[in-house]
Amino acid sequence: MKKQLFLYLFILTALFNVFTYMYYSKALVAEQKKYKNTAVFNKKIKDSLTNQLFDANYFSLENNDNAIDYFEKYDVTKLMPQIKDALLEFNDSKDGNKYTGYETMGDQKFIINKIKILNHRWIVADYSNGELWGDVLIKYFVNDDGTFTFQMQDSFLYPKQQY
Repeated sequence: MKKQLFLYLFILTALFNVFTYMYYSKALVAEQKKYKNTAVFNKKIKDSLTNQLFDANYFSLENNDNAIDYFEKYDVTKLMPQIKDALLEFNDSKDGNKYTGYETMGDQKFIINKIKILNHRWIVADYSNGELWGDVLIKYFVNDDGTFTFQMQDSFLYPKQQY
């Protein structure tokens, strides 16, 4: 009787080990397949986002070799923050930034919020007074003494939103 009991326990243990082995080997293959599919999907997403970023930065000073060559005696990576800071300094004026093209309306002055330097000559910026928003196209020059000259070319103020 003991021999039969040990035989049944041995067979049961062997079957348990075989089923456990099969389950975990298939689980491993399934996880590897899932990981591979995730890696492929992530690569596609990364490539798509890289292309979108490249397209979005097509009009930017950093990616425009001709504009960078124009500033051959300057380091463009240091020049861009200086240009942005010089333009944003006009926000401190009591009448607001004069390069928005609009005087103070009501209690709030117009200030420039975001700036995108397109190339060696043009800047596009977003401005607002808290209630009204607009965009402005600014022409800029780098003077020999390292200062900057700005000229507002065109400005657009969006109509007030009615909610």
